[in-house]
Order: sequence, then C-alpha cells, then structure tokens
Amino acid sequence: MASIQEQGELFAGGPGPSDTVVVSDRCVVRTRDGHRVLVVAGVAFLHYAVGDRMAEAHAIVSLVEQGWATQVEAADAFGCTTRTVRRNLGRFEAGGLAALGRREGFPRGVVRVGAGRDGLVSRLKAEGHSNRAIAERIHITENAVRKQLRRLGWRDRHAAQGDLPLGEPAHPNLSAFASRHATAPSEKDASETEIPAEAAAAGAHPNLSAFTDEALPVTLDRDPADRRQDRLLAHLGLLDDAAPLFEPGRRLPRAGVLLAIPALLGTGVLECAREVYGSIGPAFYGLRTSVVALVLMALLRIKQPEALKEHSPRDLGRLLGLDRAPEVKTLRRKLARLAAFGRASSFGRALAQRRVAAHGPAMGFLYVDGHVRVYHGRHTIPKAHVARMRLAAPGTTDYWVNDAHGEPLFVVTAEANAGLAKMLPPVLSEVRALVGERRVTVVFDRGGWSPKLFRQLLAQCFDVLTYRKGRSRRVPLRLFREQSAPIEGHAVRYTLADQRIRLLGGKLPLRQVTRLSPNGHQTPIITSRRDLGAVEVAYRMFERWRQENFFKYLREEYALDALVQHAVEEDDPDREVPNPLWNELSAQLKKARAEADWLCAQYGFEALDNPEPLRRTMRGFKIANSKEGRAIEAARQRVAKLRARRARVPRRVPIRDVVQGPVVRLAAERQHLSSLFKMVAYQAESDLAQRLGPHYRRAEQEGRTLVLSALSSAADLEVSDTQLRVTLAPLSSTHRSRAVAALCEDLNRHPVLFPGTPLRMTFAVAETKPNRTFP
Repeated sequence: MASIQEQGELFAGGPGPSDTVVVSDRCVVRTRDGHRVLVVAGVAFLHYAVGDRMAEAHAIVSLVEQGWATQVEAADAFGCTTRTVRRNLGRFEAGGLAALGRREGFPRGVVRVGAGRDGLVSRLKAEGHSNRAIAERIHITENAVRKQLRRLGWRDRHAAQGDLPLGEPAHPNLSAFASRHATAPSEKDASETEIPAEAAAAGAHPNLSAFTDEALPVTLDRDPADRRQDRLLAHLGLLDDAAPLFEPGRRLPRAGVLLAIPALLGTGVLECAREVYGSIGPAFYGLRTSVVALVLMALLRIKQPEALKEHSPRDLGRLLGLDRAPEVKTLRRKLARLAAFGRASSFGRALAQRRVAAHGPAMGFLYVDGHVRVYHGRHTIPKAHVARMRLAAPGTTDYWVNDAHGEPLFVVTAEANAGLAKMLPPVLSEVRALVGERRVTVVFDRGGWSPKLFRQLLAQCFDVLTYRKGRSRRVPLRLFREQSAPIEGHAVRYTLADQRIRLLGGKLPLRQVTRLSPNGHQTPIITSRRDLGAVEVAYRMFERWRQENFFKYLREEYALDALVQHAVEEDDPDREVPNPLWNELSAQLKKARAEADWLCAQYGFEALDNPEPLRRTMRGFKIANSKEGRAIEAARQRVAKLRARRARVPRRVPIRDVVQGPVVRLAAERQHLSSLFKMVAYQAESDLAQRLGPHYRRAEQEGRTLVLSALSSAADLEVSDTQLRVTLAPLSSTHRSRAVAALCEDLNRHPVLFPGTPLRMTFAVAETKPNRTFP
C-alpha cells in the first residue's frame, strides 16, 4: 500500500504543499512530525499517529459515513482499494471501533494452503478452473487461492497483460516486419498477411508461415548483449517471450547446431506446442524459447538441465539470440510449468500426427516395444523386468512405437508396468486414430504373445508379426529352402520354411515362417500376412533390432533413462497386484512336493532292490520299510495342508494391503515431456542424416557421426535486416566438409526463418585453407 506522501497531485491547478494530500473538495490530510490531521472545511476533524492502522481505518470510515468523501476518493487518498474501504465499513457497522483492529499473525479460523497442495492448485488452474471453484473444492478462501497462485508464478493475464509501448522497434533484426506484426492478427488478417517478396522469390518453405500464424515479438533493446528492458517488461507481465536478437560473431562455439533449425521446424514441434499449450505466461524465456532451448540442448548432448552448469550461459544464449541461455533452475521451472498443464499426451499425439502426414509410407510396419527406466530412489514403486540387466527392479515402463525405418513416432507410459500384451490394445487405439482406416502390420517380440489378442487385433484390421512363444515341433530339414530377395536396396538371403498353422484349437489360421541358422537353431515367426514373401517376413521381423538400437542410442547419447525429477504422485490404492502370501505359499508347496517326490523315488528304489527270499510279500516290504512309509505319508499330508491353505488365500489383492505407507508412483508428466523433446531432437538428427545420404558415400555407416560433428562445430554468424547466415568451420577432412557443404546447399534451396524472427537462414561451410609446404 503506497503511503500518503507518495500520492500524486489530484488537481491540475498546481501543486500543493508536499505534506498535504487533497481527499475531496472539502477535506485534506496533512502529515507532519509523525502525525496526520484530517481537516474538513478548514476545521481539524481528527488526528492520529502515522502507522496506527486502526485509527486510519476509522478516519476512512468517518469520511465516507459523514459524506465528506466518496469511497473512490477515500481509497485514492489513503492508497488502498475500494474493496478495503467497503470491508472497513462493514466491520465498523458490525462490531464498532474494536472491529477495525487487526491482530498480528495469520487470521484465526482461516484455513492455510499447505505447501503440499501446490501441485493440486496448479493442476486445477491449468485445467481452467476459476479461483472460486478451486477454493470450494479444497475448502479454503478464494483470496488464499489467489495468493497461492501468485506465489507459484501464475498471473491473471487479463490484469497483467497490457499493450506494449511499441512505437518503432529498436533493433534492426526486427525492423523489417515488426510494425506489421505489432499486435496479434485476427483470423481475417492472418489469412491475408503476405510473405515477404524476397523470401517468396527464394522459394519459401512452408515454415515461413510463421509470418501469418504468429505475431512476431518486438523488443525495446538495442544491444543483443544487454536485454534489460525486455526482462523488465517480462517482469511486469507485458512480454510473453523475448525476441531473438543476433549479433555477428566469429568462431562461436557449437554454433553449428543452428544447422538443425530447418529439421527442427520440419517436425512441427513449435506449432504443436503453440496449439497444445498456447503460452506459459508472461516470461522472458517463453514457450518458443524454452522449446527451442530444450531441443538444441539435446542435439548438443547436454543431456540434463543440471549439465548446463558446465557450459557458458553467454555462449549458449548467442545461439538462441539472447544475452543468456536459461540456466538450470529456470529450465526446470519451465518444464514444471508445462507439466502442470497435464497435456503431454496431447502434445505427443500432435507431434505424431505431423510425423504421419510427412512420412505416411513408413507407417505400413510399426514396431512396438517397451523400455524400462530403472528407479533407484527411496520410494516403493512397482517393479518391472529389465531385460538388459536380467533382473526385476523398480522402474517405469514406456512403450515406444517406431516406424518401418526405426524412427520414433510416439511413446506411452504404462500403468504399473503393465505387460506388452496388456498395453497393445490401448497403444494400437492411438495408432488407429493417427493412421486412419489403413491396414497396419504391428511387429513386436514374444512379450506380446497371446493368440486371443491376435484374433482381437485381426478383427480391428491390424496384421501381426511376432516370434512364436512356447514349445513347438521342430520343422523337418527337408522343408527348408535357401531364399533371397532385394529389399530396400540390400540383397537379403535366408534359409526358410513356410507353413500354415492353426491356433486356438484350429479357430485362428496363421502363417509360420521358420528360419534355420547355420548352427541348426530354428526361429519360428508367426504372421497374418499371406501376401508377403517369406524373405520379407523374416526381414521385417529381424529389423526389430532397429528399435533395440534406437533404445541403446538414446540411452547413451540422450540419457533417455535419466530421471528429470524424483517426485512421486498418488497411485490407485485399489489396483490389484499379486498377493505376496500366495506366492510364499506357492514356493512352500513347490518345495514340499519336491520333497515328497524324492521320498517316493527312494521308496521305489528300495522296492526294486527288495531281496525276495527275505521278504516275499508286499506286506513284509512295508513292515521292513515302515519308517520310510511314515515319512512319505507325512510329506503328502504337508502337501495337502499347504494346498488347502493356499486355496483360501486370494491370488491378487489391492496394493494398499501390500505396501506399507502411501501408494505412490513416479510422476510421469515431466518425464514424458523430456522424452518427447529428446524424440524430436532424434528425429531432426535423422532428417539431417537422410539429407546427407546422397552426398556422402558412407552415410549409412557414418552419417549420424558426421551430422553430430557438424552440429557441435564452431561457426560464424552474419546478421542483416532479413538474413541470418551461418558459416560452419571446416570439418576434419575435405570430403567430409564437401558433404556438409552439399547439405547446406540443399537446406538453402528451402529457406526457413529462425523462430520468432523475420531472418531467413542460410548455411555454408568455410573454405579449407591449403596446407603450406616447405622445401
């Protein structure tokens, strides 16, 4: 609350004494020597000491009740709101002068909002609930909700967002088109906005639609290395995202990563983020900047936000067109803000739709497999079998869907580490929503083996391709034939046997293609595709290793298994899990049966070796071996008791009866977002490697390595009003530099704009200086 001395003049007739504030045309307030006097019509009405809040409230109430001033005039003079004036009037009317006094500390009878409710309040606000609805739901006051949201960084956009004092933009990077985009265009204006003639003449890429779909941000800063004015605007709630301002530079470390911007825009990640999240509130590092920073971090192999401590914020900021890149705490807050919306699944679905639209032919075969992210924290969470470790460990299972080339499409987090057979129906329902009515072949490993599930998938127009699980008859060697065919430019050769089989008692006809290895091992493959050759069936099944290689690459290069947060969230306490007591009794029963079988076997050996001259009858044998007979009978009784005891125990029980303490699981939203950003970075890297293929002979073996070298290399930046030129440093050898230079020419034929700017990006590789020779 501003003090009375800080009030400005209320009349235009000229300034009054510095210690006098005019309340209305009949009363003024004068402050001197620590006291205030309220003068009405030239007569001292009352006085009180400065800082006496109760007396000041009484003065306000008296002025309004006596009609010397209106509520608005009193509020303006005393630096409070009209709501405060009305509240004081009500208190005085209800309880007199004593009611205007306020005790120190938190008001009694008012429920505080605990720190543990931060996540609940953020989630409800992100879902669009009003402050009043949130207050009614968690039984607190609306004012408490408002304060809690303010502490968490939420702002009322209608109250905080104002018109920027734009005028003429201050930096030449934005001078060409900022006036056209000073305010967000309407639907009609957006459709009529024209692409700059220069960009159109150069063969503008569809990514130039940034001119029409989103207003360009405007900056008040002139120096790209000093963004204090934009940071002030963001602090005041007047800026949603900082405008990128680039300054020229030579040999900027890791500036080669800008080569990935066209591929990054091709994934549609910025458009999808804007459609799903809209905005993350007034901020210097807004939604666009945060998304670009997260993806470029992944491409630079900065695998976690904590790794930013090892890099210069100034150097990384220049790659984003900022004075400093977001640091560890800032980036973690941005992820937390995005996670509070709870829209990671919608974001992943939007990205997958863009991918399907761009790479439709690769969706004929889809590979589905689970990946377990191991957890080493102190919380008790469900366990899952980790194949690469050959043991069960606490963790979270993510199911990835990859296309025919091994490129990731989307990822789904399983509830309580559900198996592949259980997760296939919900995963394929997402696939059906993406690809439409076309028939898709789903490839998976033995974890999804279930003939009943196969029949269900066939009814939904999905074809299956998997390994056969369980025991089966070996195929006679006479049925195997060596077969070969060219597939995707490769000569493929296998020794195969092709058969028709029936499962589910003859109700499910399928096809079995068995491969014979040189060591004699047979690998049976089951499929519903009868139109494919046997060689292609085997090839598509064995190409499942592309997905395994994808998991290994992301673990090593992108730290896929790294936990973004260790927080947990409540899990369903009624979820059923295997009963530990039932498992314990099963183990005891197995041991008792083994012991009984061993005693029976020993008894049989004794009967076989029985000397007939001594014991001619069975009765005599039993008498002679009565001790062993009693032991067998006791073992059988023990088996019967354990079987009866286990029959009275339920096989599955609610998890609340098993876990001591609260039932929790790892918070999945932030981890899901991190996986999606790493997936986008991998897709951008793959697109660059594919474009590099025609220009590099060993692209299949070394394409990704060369792309990574180019992205991590230094580069020069040249900036003009309409262009951002990136000149990469020469690579380790001439032929590698030529390949990257050809890639740059390919990118220049389809120009794109750096996100948030009108700068058209062009790329080149600096010429290699010849080595100087000496005689």
